[in-house]
Amino acid sequence: MTDANTLDTEAVSQWLSTHLDDFSGPLTAEKFAQGQSNPTYLLKTPTRDYVLRRKPAGVLLKSAHAVEREFRVQKALAASNVPVAHMHVLCEDTSVIGSAFYVMDAIKGRSFGEPTMPSLAPAERHAVIDEMNRVLAAIHDVDITAAGLADYGPEGNYYARQISRWAQQYEASQTTKIPDMTALIDWLQNNMPEDDGQRTLVHGDYRIDNLLFAPDSAQISAVLDWELSTIGHPYADLAAVIMQWSMPQGAEGRGLLGVDRAAHGLMSDEEFIAAYCARRGLSGIDNFGFYLAFSYFRMGAILQGVLKRALDGNASSPDQAKRLGAYVPAFAEAGLKAARTVT
Repeated sequence: MTDANTLDTEAVSQWLSTHLDDFSGPLTAEKFAQGQSNPTYLLKTPTRDYVLRRKPAGVLLKSAHAVEREFRVQKALAASNVPVAHMHVLCEDTSVIGSAFYVMDAIKGRSFGEPTMPSLAPAERHAVIDEMNRVLAAIHDVDITAAGLADYGPEGNYYARQISRWAQQYEASQTTKIPDMTALIDWLQNNMPEDDGQRTLVHGDYRIDNLLFAPDSAQISAVLDWELSTIGHPYADLAAVIMQWSMPQGAEGRGLLGVDRAAHGLMSDEEFIAAYCARRGLSGIDNFGFYLAFSYFRMGAILQGVLKRALDGNASSPDQAKRLGAYVPAFAEAGLKAARTVT
């Protein structure tokens, strides 16, 4: 944790004292180092701990950092098979701390910063990855109508909508010309598969470091960071997992590049996709290269926004943001490579 972006704990405490049942101060806050997009804090009181997520300071891109949506979707999933933290209160009054924020339960559990999970034995790693797979399928199997989320995303072709949105976001945050990114956007716009009618809840950033696991088992205790969630096409989430694993090992790449997965108890891409299809009753996935290319593109656009905020002085962790932003050309190149695998 770090002391950057200090939270006005007095203002938060005063607001919670009138909006959160059984709240009792005094309140202290520690900022989590993770979370480039929406600053996140551990709130400590004499009786219990909470977690607060807020929008970052400064001028924000349109529709970005939607903590209001994060609150809504996690609240809607409380009775589902998707593990989420209990949502307490949402504050949309920006006069309190300068931005919207919400408060949820602090979940005790284990987090893994990268999928290599060096502290675990091979069998334990396999169980964790299989649990990731199970919960991803559960997200996509949520009855969005029963959960009150049917209007959580627009109708129509999800990829057309997402490519248009992220191309605009990318252009708005562009700091230098990246020809591969331009070529990737053009390819995606001209090679979208026909809409197959699948319309599910999509997490939007499903990876191991956005999951909390039980202290003594592979069970997921909570899926975190729902900022990019919407109603869309499930293969975007699945491809995003495979995309992440292609990245270099380490705290920033958070990938499995060069890892002997079988020796480490980790699923291959093909095994993970097959397990997902089995859980959802699918015979297979055609043209997976398109979904993978889309995932590289969107992550490149996201990291470009992270870099722009760092250069503008609005990043949650500026130095890390600049390092992450340096990956944008690599994501564009990898996206074009994935595009060439489409048959």
